[in-house]
Amino acid sequence: MNPSFASRRVFLQRSAAAAGAFSIGMNWPAWGLQDSKTGATAPAVPPSLERRKFGKTDMLVTVLGFGGAEIGYESTEGATVEKLLNSALDAGLNVVDTAECYRDSELAIAAAIGHRRKDYYLFTKCGHVGEEGSKDSTWSKKSLLASLERSLKRLKTDAVDLFQLHSCSLEELEKGEVIEAVELAKKQGKTRYIGYSGDSKAARYAIECGRFDALQTSINFADQECIELTLPLAKEKQMGVIAKRPIANAAWRYDAQPGNDYHVEYWKRLQALKYDFASGDARSKQGPDGPAGVALRFTAMQPGVSVLIVGTSKPERWAQNAELMRAGPLSKELEQSIRARWKATAKSDWSGQI
Repeated sequence: MNPSFASRRVFLQRSAAAAGAFSIGMNWPAWGLQDSKTGATAPAVPPSLERRKFGKTDMLVTVLGFGGAEIGYESTEGATVEKLLNSALDAGLNVVDTAECYRDSELAIAAAIGHRRKDYYLFTKCGHVGEEGSKDSTWSKKSLLASLERSLKRLKTDAVDLFQLHSCSLEELEKGEVIEAVELAKKQGKTRYIGYSGDSKAARYAIECGRFDALQTSINFADQECIELTLPLAKEKQMGVIAKRPIANAAWRYDAQPGNDYHVEYWKRLQALKYDFASGDARSKQGPDGPAGVALRFTAMQPGVSVLIVGTSKPERWAQNAELMRAGPLSKELEQSIRARWKATAKSDWSGQI
């Protein structure tokens, strides 16, 4: 298994409580929920989320989507997942992204909103789980197609909207078998579109080969390699682009280097980048001009980006993120300063993080 995936899994398993204490935009009450202090109930439906064309597909996706990793790794209770996802769909969110390797995420999603399958686009990924469900990654055509069959069964659906290769290496892509596998799944009608989830040179190859409909890649103010390496070409090729890690793992919240490798790289980069909005007391600022708001707005305004995938196990969190997004794009000056700082500071090995 890729070390970064192992680190992520350990982090999510061990720090669910700590993560719960961190709230993006925590000053806002959740839509449709009662404020514990005032007893007032917030509006059930927030202003509509912006929708964007997903490449040359027929999908029109909300700019904010749901990532299913946390509910799987944290073994979130079914009632919580049901509340979270149904309230999100009720308010307009229409993208749900998951993967077989996210533990029971697919099962939880099916249990919560499987009966509303027509209300959202369903994306999943294959890889990092062997034919027998082992932790060893296998990239044979047989294994990948078996992975899809398991996903369809767990998701209780006949087909997904997007089936993605889950960060397989450039070497595997160049061999061709992994691409043939997802193309076959599309031909069989088990997925409407196919994509590659990954970064750097492998992502560049996935775009150049012209065989994928979508790219999922890391984009945030601490991970900007893709802004020049892959995004312009993906836009030219009319690929749907899914931004993963859009808030840079909220790495600014740590006073000292995190103990888990999954957040260390971004924390180190932020120490060097020294953004004013993500340093010192500014780290705790809430609202659209705080670090979380700046992060989401920066990622959303990058050319070609269709949807930002944010994971959470908190029913109110996605609505708080939607509120941050209402401020719209960053000012031209702030966006340019973030890019300039990156170009002046980034080291040659600051590649996209899987």
